[in-house]
Amino acid sequence: MTRFDKFFGLKAITISAALSLTAGLAFAGDNNVTANQILDALKSKPLTRGLSAGPQTETADRGKEASFLNTVRNRQTRSLSMGEREQIAELATNKPKIDLEIQFDYNSANIATTSMGSVQALGKALSDPALKGSTFVVAGHTDAIGSDPFNQDLSERRADTIKKYLVRNYGLNGSDLVTVGYGKTRLKDAANGADPVNRRVQVVNMETKTSASK
Repeated sequence: MTRFDKFFGLKAITISAALSLTAGLAFAGDNNVTANQILDALKSKPLTRGLSAGPQTETADRGKEASFLNTVRNRQTRSLSMGEREQIAELATNKPKIDLEIQFDYNSANIATTSMGSVQALGKALSDPALKGSTFVVAGHTDAIGSDPFNQDLSERRADTIKKYLVRNYGLNGSDLVTVGYGKTRLKDAANGADPVNRRVQVVNMETKTSASK
């Protein structure tokens, strides 16, 4: 092999290695999820009854949940009181949920281009027959930078942005999507309040269907 062949052979190996490394880094930095991952996370889980809880108690509890959800269904996000926001959070505690790292532009309700894959996957998952027609909570969260009122408003606008996108692009029923904002009160990384991971959206399957969806 000539020196010429050796030189270009080495260059080709170097370029190939560099491309492989770049591809690996790009994959590692991709926080988008798939529709199947969202679907699996939001599917209803089998009920586990406690010793003291019977069918009548469970039915009564579900009735109360459904009644409350009907009071916030079709409500404007910013019209929810602090008490209603906390009640939604309490009901969501034991429900199927997924915390999506849907990033937004800084100080904005515009969805970041890098997160569009997750938003589209969410639309596909919620359109699946296994989930379609259920009531979902779409909760917006911000990072810790800025005042409480500013972040509360921003989180509400972010939740509204996701709802509007899902209704417009996937034909989902707006009454099946309850939006709520928590501002900076529920940080994902409390030790690093300014971290972008705090600017996210949580989706919860409330396991309640509207009468039109049953």
